[in-house]
Amino acid sequence: MKSLLIEKALTADVREVAVPQPGEGQVRLRVQYVGICGSDLHYFYEGANGAFVVRESLVPGHELSGRVDLDPSGVLAEGTPVTVHPARFGTPREGIENAPHLWPGGSYLGSASTWPHTQGAASEYLVVEAGMVRVLPDALPVRRAVLAEPLAVALHALGKAGDVEGLDVLVTGSGPIGLMAVAAAVAAGARVTATDVLAGPLERAEAVGAAATIDVTTEAVEPNAYAVVLECSGVPVSISTALKAVRPGGTVVQVGMLPDDPRPVNLAPFISKEVRYLGAFRFHDEIDQAIALLAANPGIESAVTHEFALTDADQAFATARDSQRSGKVVFAL
Repeated sequence: MKSLLIEKALTADVREVAVPQPGEGQVRLRVQYVGICGSDLHYFYEGANGAFVVRESLVPGHELSGRVDLDPSGVLAEGTPVTVHPARFGTPREGIENAPHLWPGGSYLGSASTWPHTQGAASEYLVVEAGMVRVLPDALPVRRAVLAEPLAVALHALGKAGDVEGLDVLVTGSGPIGLMAVAAAVAAGARVTATDVLAGPLERAEAVGAAATIDVTTEAVEPNAYAVVLECSGVPVSISTALKAVRPGGTVVQVGMLPDDPRPVNLAPFISKEVRYLGAFRFHDEIDQAIALLAANPGIESAVTHEFALTDADQAFATARDSQRSGKVVFAL
């Protein structure tokens, strides 16, 4: 089978490798779509995602959809359309028993955080544990289902904020995760405003339901105006904007990943307005909610803007890095 392997920074090759064989409790999938995430871009362009350095050939990709190829148990028929929860949870810890995504010792598809690395989905076939597989409803096409993982991330973050129905919600950063945050908040009944520094992402935010957009290079974000802010840019200066924009007693949820080093942030509004500032990391079981939302809202698929073959990986990564012209970029296998 064909598999995309990142060797080091700026080096990715498609190779012929052996088709994996499922063991007990596992299922083999024929992968059809794989989304490119920010972590995949870091692995390709920098040879590392934060502290997680590529030390062996790494197959990227944790956003995927496809069909069952072989289930030795016979539970899932060949051809069944599916997506996958990409996490294998670690060891339970006291105080976070109900948050397995925070347990130490877990792994995530397409990650160099483990040794050996946890290989990802950018291959023609993938073997996963049966419990990671999610069967798609009839109303959800396989292509749209590739958005289930990033939408689950957004839904998990939104859940941290609580009920947002009828509230004004600001989403800072309209990249792929920001688009999913907009879609999630709109579906929950919020009035959503989205920000970005580029016109392309703002147009895509409107397409998935944002009631208003703000180009922060030319417009100011109104202070004290939003009950909830979902900070999706991962840019430290946006934290200061979020804390200024949220109303007194409001909630800011940090969704975008930040650099692992000190950066200046204005925390005065955090204190004087008694703001709740929460982190959101991956998700627990929100992928099931994401599947239902994708089935009910076909328009979310507009976030997918480009498809590439595995053999065009360099071009695919370059396109995904260009947020002016691309939303979610996917490999189509």
